[in-house]
Amino acid sequence: MNAMRLEVLTPTAVLLDVAVSKVIAEAPNGLFCLLPRHVDFVAALVPAILYYTSEDGREHLVAVDEGCLVKFGEHVRVSTLHAVAGVDADRLQATVTDSFLNIDDDARRARSALARLESGAIHRLVELERQGHG
Repeated sequence: MNAMRLEVLTPTAVLLDVAVSKVIAEAPNGLFCLLPRHVDFVAALVPAILYYTSEDGREHLVAVDEGCLVKFGEHVRVSTLHAVAGVDADRLQATVTDSFLNIDDDARRARSALARLESGAIHRLVELERQGHG
């Protein structure tokens, strides 16, 4: 079975570093699914629950704040300010709502702009790598 390596990174820790067969995350324009042979991909993430399927077929959940997801080859990296792993979807959704969504509007706009800048920079780096400049 083909697998991907999922890493979920916060500014202070590596929350996850696991082999997975599927990742489902949410961008500003909706949910998307990544499988091992999916094309390289960059997306800004909104506060939501990220789902992933481990190699043994079990589904796992992680509440993530705004951030950036990069799939490059077999690696999927999520960089976010805050993330919480768990098994209870209702409790994780409450974390998303209470901790990630209920923030000051100015802070939300600033974080959103930063996520777009990060996403654009990473996209440009991936393009340079593809062109053989990296």
